[in-house]
Amino acid sequence: MSYKSFNVSLQDQIAHVQLSRPEAMNSMNVDFWQELPQCMRELEASGEARVIVISSTGKHFSAGMDLGVFTNPKALPMGGEQGRMAENLRRTVLQLQETLSSLEEIRVPVLAAIHGGCIGGALDMVCAADSRYCSADAYFTIKETELGMTADVGTLQRLPKLLPQGLVRELAYTGRKFSAAEAKALGFVNEVYESQEALLEGVLAIAAQIAAHSPLAVSGCKEMLNYSRDHSVADSLKYMATWQSGMFRPNDMLKTFQAKASKTTATFDNLLPVKAVFSE
Repeated sequence: MSYKSFNVSLQDQIAHVQLSRPEAMNSMNVDFWQELPQCMRELEASGEARVIVISSTGKHFSAGMDLGVFTNPKALPMGGEQGRMAENLRRTVLQLQETLSSLEEIRVPVLAAIHGGCIGGALDMVCAADSRYCSADAYFTIKETELGMTADVGTLQRLPKLLPQGLVRELAYTGRKFSAAEAKALGFVNEVYESQEALLEGVLAIAAQIAAHSPLAVSGCKEMLNYSRDHSVADSLKYMATWQSGMFRPNDMLKTFQAKASKTTATFDNLLPVKAVFSE
């Protein structure tokens, strides 16, 4: 897989996706918006990646939306008859939202390793990850408010499920930065590391723990947690029972028990690749 916006590697069932435009502070240009869902779904479809780590290069994780997107008439249509322009703009925003939603829609857990600034659209992105980790120099901001617009690709929808409502409103209304220490105290990030190097080492170690488990079990966890977040406890329990009746098989459990008994490490089969309908 080759992309203009990312460097991608796959080792020991861990996919490492690095934003690769440090000279532009990894701003989210047109290529980024086109390539991110393709990258996520190709990694998912392979069946080889059991966890994805997203990190970055240079001084900042990402400066958010590249201003060139706002001035690109193909990317952001702002002309023509008012009703048709509005319909087209709505469709464009939905496509941008779908790009970031790909992180939570794929069956593979996504871990975000954040250093430096995580600004605007970048905050939208990491809110869609399963878990977030950062270095001590990291900071976060809903930058859109300061720029004169309302954040529109996920932060205002996902952040209230991760942080207290009153605080999210303060962050959205003011656009102020919140630090790594504040993010950790609030539970937005799982851990703060002293440096970018320590951050990446720590997150890859967590990814290795995930990759060592049954990918079927981990995929089921993600499916259930996502469903439960958006549904009642009663509905979620019913869905869990239905899922288990179809997906539960003792094979991976037996491998775990046998490995524990013999003091070895269990080896699990990958999930089957995702193929297009009727493909050979």
